[in-house]
Amino acid sequence: MPEFPELEAVREVLGRQVVGQTISEVQVLPPGGTIVVRDLTHGGFESALTWATVAGIARRGKFLVFSFQQPALFLVLNPKLTGRLQLAASTDKRTAKTHVVFTFANGRQLRYYDQKQMGQLYLTRDLASIPDYAGLGPEPFDLSLEQFRERLKPNHGEIKGVLTRGEFVAGIGNAYADEILWAARLHPYRKRTQLTTEEVERLYTAMRTTLLEAAEKVREEMGENIHLKPRDFLAVHMKTGQPCPRCGTPISLVGANQRITNFCRACQPGGLIKGMEDQNPLIFANRHE
Repeated sequence: MPEFPELEAVREVLGRQVVGQTISEVQVLPPGGTIVVRDLTHGGFESALTWATVAGIARRGKFLVFSFQQPALFLVLNPKLTGRLQLAASTDKRTAKTHVVFTFANGRQLRYYDQKQMGQLYLTRDLASIPDYAGLGPEPFDLSLEQFRERLKPNHGEIKGVLTRGEFVAGIGNAYADEILWAARLHPYRKRTQLTTEEVERLYTAMRTTLLEAAEKVREEMGENIHLKPRDFLAVHMKTGQPCPRCGTPISLVGANQRITNFCRACQPGGLIKGMEDQNPLIFANRHE
């Protein structure tokens, strides 16, 4: 799932390439297009956007928000697990599972493709009508340390789960929660109530530095190719069995498939319930002693 670093880079590229451009044609390609497109205006997705001029593009959490010169009209993308945008020439071959194509008056195209058809493209006049949007918490860089501490207090669960709650802080998902916790030397299954004052400060600092450094690396590796999702530089996420960059201990895995947690048991001690791995065969898959 694209998170803060990837979506910030995409927003910046689209700001250079798309803002000020007029859409001359909109194609919703069945069957996938009819699944991912949600017209909350009920006035016609294609007709409303044809000849609309892009006025701005913002990111809010894990949403991209396109505004137009036409007042109070927004196109909001929630890419979820596998949704991607691609800038292309009209003559370029389409990627498999391309569901929506926006052609601009200059001949360039912005395409949305999604292998699992899990993402959504919302057309709306009211951002609050989009599921999970109105309840988003502040952006990671809009919080002071004291505000971060106060927002943590009502949460009593495992710290990774807290980090990935959009209502706590917007823009952090599964991958970067792993990276932040590794940087903070905190076990992902530590309870929030167990964290010391010093550990909360480490977590806050790690959140900011990890996201900032990742955004820089993504910008460098992505360039103008917004369909890419560079993550080879990550320290632990999806690095099961590889040596921890800090201590060399093989990276551990809890879970399976797309909802996994990676961490270093040496650098991030504690947190798991004794016997947990015996109760669930998916836990500690590919474990290295």
